Amino acid sequence: MSTFVLVHGAWHGGWCWDRVAPLLRAAGHDVHTPTLTGLSERAHLLTPLVGLDTHVEDVVRLVDVLGLTDVVLVGHSYAGQVVTAVADRRPDAVARRVHLDAFVGDDGEAARDLLPETVEHHWAQSAAEQGFGWLVPVRKLSVLGVTDQADVDWLTPKLTPHPWKTYTDPLRLTGAADRVPAAFVECVSWMRVFAGQADRARERGWPVHELETGHEAMVTAAPELAELLDRLTKEWGA
Repeated sequence: MSTFVLVHGAWHGGWCWDRVAPLLRAAGHDVHTPTLTGLSERAHLLTPLVGLDTHVEDVVRLVDVLGLTDVVLVGHSYAGQVVTAVADRRPDAVARRVHLDAFVGDDGEAARDLLPETVEHHWAQSAAEQGFGWLVPVRKLSVLGVTDQADVDWLTPKLTPHPWKTYTDPLRLTGAADRVPAAFVECVSWMRVFAGQADRARERGWPVHELETGHEAMVTAAPELAELLDRLTKEWGA
């Protein structure tokens, strides 16, 4: 069985995997769901200095302190940047990485560079006008494909503004991450902001899987996502 480290995206916390983690554990996997600095229950730690390196260090320290090995890193959305950097820093501890509707960045690329132009403009404008120049306000869940009221009610009170610096900081890679095999999962039942990232994954020879759900797959399609992740570990022989 595998050791999963599930890394959430913007505005969320480790709690967003609460519907997925029990299913993976029931299948025999070890699962960790850290909350990144400055978000959700750790929002009291948020400052303008929190950036991509902060979040990478969050996950690297988790791996190091717990002595995790053969890790399957799953990064949702923004966290594609995080898991890429973590794999680069700890290639011997990370066995695989899964980009769940997530960024597929190269050395020197910031997350904002990977967004479609209209989305990037909206985020930058929101940070400038509503986020004091350094915060990205929470987006409407309907835009992300969350329409069920029970899901909206569960998510809304827990979401917190996200530090814009994490989107403007460039990835710094040594090339070691290339040793860590990767897969991509695209959520196809919404505006498909990450379609270009799925294309990048295909160009790199990564397997690309599709889920018929919105961007918040861990909320709106938890059983399907857990089944896919479990199946991938079996295909990898993990």
